[in-house]
Amino acid sequence: MKAWVLHDIGDIRFEDVDMPKIGDNEVLVAVKAAGICGSDIPRIYETGAHNMPIIPGHEFSGQVVDTGKNVDKKWLNKRVGGFPLIPCGKCDLCKRKLFEMCRNYNYLGSRCNGGFAEFVSVPEWNLIELPDNVTYEQAAMLEPMSVAVHAIRRVNIQPNDTVAVQGLGTIGLLVTMFLKEMGIRNILAIGNKEFQKDTITKIGLSEEDFCNSKNIEVSSFIKNKTTDGVDVYFECVGKNETINTAIDNTAPAGKVILVGNPYSDISLDKNVYWKILRNQLTVIGTWNSSFTHDKNDDWHYVISILNKGVSKFEAIISHRVELSKLINMSEIMREKREAYSKIILAE
Repeated sequence: MKAWVLHDIGDIRFEDVDMPKIGDNEVLVAVKAAGICGSDIPRIYETGAHNMPIIPGHEFSGQVVDTGKNVDKKWLNKRVGGFPLIPCGKCDLCKRKLFEMCRNYNYLGSRCNGGFAEFVSVPEWNLIELPDNVTYEQAAMLEPMSVAVHAIRRVNIQPNDTVAVQGLGTIGLLVTMFLKEMGIRNILAIGNKEFQKDTITKIGLSEEDFCNSKNIEVSSFIKNKTTDGVDVYFECVGKNETINTAIDNTAPAGKVILVGNPYSDISLDKNVYWKILRNQLTVIGTWNSSFTHDKNDDWHYVISILNKGVSKFEAIISHRVELSKLINMSEIMREKREAYSKIILAE
């Protein structure tokens, strides 16, 4: 089969490789669509993966074409998505069904071969079946969608709360979309690119609720929109200055949800720390998403929303290209030489 193989940092090649060998508890999935995650870029160009050579790609969907001997044959020919984290099932967190925080996990696309290929082997446990009206492209975004939902569900947001989302990459846009879907009326979206304004208006926000932080001072924008700051602030960037901005502009007794992966060491100035204390703010971390096979986990929640026929989530797809074009798209993401939001590799 054809696959993108990361041999070393900066050395990724589209080449012929052996078909995956499936274990007794695994299935073989013919990949129909895959998303390039922002985390794939440093993995390819800066840090490498935990194990190399490796086929990256942890956001994908496809069709089951073969099953291991212990796998229920009902999966054959099913359209599926795949939870990329493979938990150990033995640690205390796994026993509590907090699989997203497993201490001894494997991971498709970073610790074992993933979905930037024509085929990928996936444990049966990690499969989720797709309803007929959920497309492969939508299903390739199940992982980032579930990450966004997980962040939202970490806090009890009321319909009349004013909510800010800063950082409108894939996750920030999806957080904004799901907040809108959940009926939150007062959403302030903070980005730094004009095409982000176009995207959030497609999902029903007004241009007046978008702040381009390159041109407008965020604190002034929020002060003009609120009395004492926002009730809930999603920080989806991961930088000192944006975390400080979030704390500065959250109302007393409000909540700050830290979503963005850190760009570097994070430190808090003394006066910022004082604001957490004196305003009795709740600062919440969020990580990954819940996949427990229960109908109320994050993945099943997302499937239920997509199954309603809600198509607006595809508004964040900026590029659709075939698998062989991955290197072109990864370089666009690395060099930021053109506007993009979500890039999907599809047949």
